[in-house]
Amino acid sequence: MTNQRLQQQIAFVVEIDRLKQVWRQTQLMDASRRENSAEHSWHLAMMVLVLAEYAPTGVDLQRAIHQVLIHDLVEIDAGDTFCYDIAGHNDKADREQRAADRIFGLLPTAGEMQTEADGDRLRQLWNEFEAQATPTARFAAALDRLQPLLHNWQTGGGTWKQHGICRAQVMQRMAPVETGAPELWPFVLQVVEDSVAAGYLRP
Repeated sequence: MTNQRLQQQIAFVVEIDRLKQVWRQTQLMDASRRENSAEHSWHLAMMVLVLAEYAPTGVDLQRAIHQVLIHDLVEIDAGDTFCYDIAGHNDKADREQRAADRIFGLLPTAGEMQTEADGDRLRQLWNEFEAQATPTARFAAALDRLQPLLHNWQTGGGTWKQHGICRAQVMQRMAPVETGAPELWPFVLQVVEDSVAAGYLRP
């Protein structure tokens, strides 16, 4: 390991600490405060471990854990875009691509080192998650949708009530679960219906 390689890796580790300062709309399940994006990513990694038995054939669980741990690092620069913010999504992809260039670019790349290229490897994981073209990425994305559903359910409506969200909006948002983790889809449908019945979510 060269000094330059280690310096780049440490610079990256220091930089990603900033993800702890990126606040999401989602409340903690005790409704005491909003969660940050680092907490969200840790929670997803634990969900991959705990819900592994529901992963469809072809899912690489270790790779899924890696994807959910890094999928929101771009929010250090791009910020968290609320999933129901239509205007905010207009330039979301551009903002996140620029952020990925900078943040993953802090790490050693293939052009700089003869050893394993950390920056290229993590960027490929991020690209795969964004494209959702593999069973692994679709499973990771499904859990990324499931986690805030659980938060809103547990907080009696949470951000749904705050922003006047209706059932159709949530169903559209949850659609990737049906293909990415089909065994979890009946549970999602039940949570949505229970939430509407309880007044947590507009019909």
